Amino acid sequence: MSRSIAARWRDRLRAGGRGGRYSPARGMVELALSHAYARDWPGRLWQRVPGTSRVAVVEHRFALLPAGVRRPLRLAFASDLHLGPTTSPSVLDVAFEQLGTLRADVLLLGGDYVFLEANAARMAELHARVSAVPIPIKLAVLGNHDLWTTHGDIEDALRRAGVDVLVNRSVRLPAPWADVAIVGLDEPWTGTPDADLALAGTEDAGLRVGLCHSPDGAVSLACRGVPLMLCGHTHGGQIALPGPRPVILPPGPYSQRFAWGLHRVGEMQVLVSRGVGTTELPIRMHAPPDILVVDLVPRPD
Repeated sequence: MSRSIAARWRDRLRAGGRGGRYSPARGMVELALSHAYARDWPGRLWQRVPGTSRVAVVEHRFALLPAGVRRPLRLAFASDLHLGPTTSPSVLDVAFEQLGTLRADVLLLGGDYVFLEANAARMAELHARVSAVPIPIKLAVLGNHDLWTTHGDIEDALRRAGVDVLVNRSVRLPAPWADVAIVGLDEPWTGTPDADLALAGTEDAGLRVGLCHSPDGAVSLACRGVPLMLCGHTHGGQIALPGPRPVILPPGPYSQRFAWGLHRVGEMQVLVSRGVGTTELPIRMHAPPDILVVDLVPRPD
């Protein structure tokens, strides 16, 4: 075995970024898949199956804006893009085309932008796709797959696309929604979520909306004056039985319970997207990809 190949094996057995829970077994799986899926053939093959490039647009409406905010606020949410060998280019094309037609005020991105590697080609694609979305305000958090690879390159690609990456940090929206704060929490399973740090400076906000990769962010943000949190991570199980009944869901107290849709933890509503892309296999079954549209309107007087 040559030195370069041996070094690649060693590097793959540990996370390339700050993410935890990356075991040697996980490294072996990712190394095997990177070889087996060379030239990204699985996603390109799957997109030839009729109907697999459809992306649902799931709409929700919440009366949460402070009474003094009279102009509705539209949020577009996309998660789990998973640029890489198992996500078909056509499903990404459809998802980003739809994002461009929503006339949203804010684009929220829920993490897991890659699968396997954040190489130069994928970072160029991420930058190009996100920068082309005609939504003026773009905010993002990171996912577990991002933290397992060179997440700094992902953050750089997003920032160059006009995205503010929130790691345990919040931002106030500009007028006429200056009373609204978006609270970005670090990835709960592999990162270091810190709700106190994320919420700092938002005590006087009329509305705080949580943004996290995983439903398990509810552990940190529930009962903290955050009435709504948007997240992804679960893929809706990616492969589910009719019903739908997910076959496998990722670990975590709420990831296991909240496969997709709207749920409640205490006083906080948790809205879970099935995401856009896939991992391990290019296949989705009874768990179609989606993006979310959330219209926030003033609370009743």
